[in-house]
Amino acid sequence: QVQLVESGGGLVQPGGSLTLSCTASGRSISGYAMAWFRQAPGKERRFVSAIGTNVESILYGDSVKGRFTVSRDNSKNTIYLQATNLKLEDTAVYSCAASDKSTSPHSAQWMYNYWGQGTEVTVST
Repeated sequence: QVQLVESGGGLVQPGGSLTLSCTASGRSISGYAMAWFRQAPGKERRFVSAIGTNVESILYGDSVKGRFTVSRDNSKNTIYLQATNLKLEDTAVYSCAASDKSTSPHSAQWMYNYWGQGTEVTVST
């Protein structure tokens, strides 16, 4: 069993930056594909980014390409999401997820079987 805890959310102005962290416990995530999803108020949860066990295997959702960067540090059992040039529409609860079904990154939620509770990001003036 893997437990995931996100941190780093908060209030930021448009154009600002945040780095989110997701730390796992219970098992090493070195063999897991990991991902970030987000859910804006009143909307469905959407894919943000994913990283495979090979750190060169990375996916990004179209809305965050060029602005967000995902990374992982297996020695700390942690993944990160560096979000830059934040926009109002980036406001959401960001959740990380882990998959023991695949070592490759995927955008489909059903591929991930462990989820964190989320950290809230609010982009506002």
